[in-house]
Amino acid sequence: MSKVVMQNVVSVDGFIADKNDDPGPLFEWYANGDVDLGGPGLRVSKVSAAYVKPMWDGLGTLVIGRHLFDLTNGWEGTPPAGRHVVVVSHRPKPDGWHPEASYHFEGDVTRAIAKAKELAGEDYVGVAAGDVGGQALALGLVDEVAMDVAPVVFGSGKRYFGAVDAQHLLEDPHVVIQGDRVLHLAYRVRRQTT
Repeated sequence: MSKVVMQNVVSVDGFIADKNDDPGPLFEWYANGDVDLGGPGLRVSKVSAAYVKPMWDGLGTLVIGRHLFDLTNGWEGTPPAGRHVVVVSHRPKPDGWHPEASYHFEGDVTRAIAKAKELAGEDYVGVAAGDVGGQALALGLVDEVAMDVAPVVFGSGKRYFGAVDAQHLLEDPHVVIQGDRVLHLAYRVRRQTT
């Protein structure tokens, strides 16, 4: 069964973008290394490449919110990583928008995660942090939280965990990797025992 990983680049103070949806310097580490990740300008340190490349290669489906879809125009029908994208939205896919693209629209987070798992097969499901990621965490649908922490303080903006308003326990980090201008962290979500 596919594991579900909530992931994103994040500032030290917990933001994935400023209030205007600008990630600012959060992604600078994607252009400061010697190893080519295969995209335009994507060059990271050897240490970061050894972590990021297997993550991208193992991603089957990405779950995002409609806001991110609209901001990026769905990356013009080509997922930034993985083979499929599931968009959480109450609105359908825009008419005529890249009919060949493997993008699926679901009306709620639970159905979106179920569809993403179906599409991912043995690969993992990535959930973009923010409101959708926070909802998935609150619903108990996230297995792991992965953060690429950039040495930036925003002070305000779009929160990594969205509007989560309850406590959620994570295990000690099982990934702690110091890259160049980034710290890669991953935590398994602690399951409540009844």
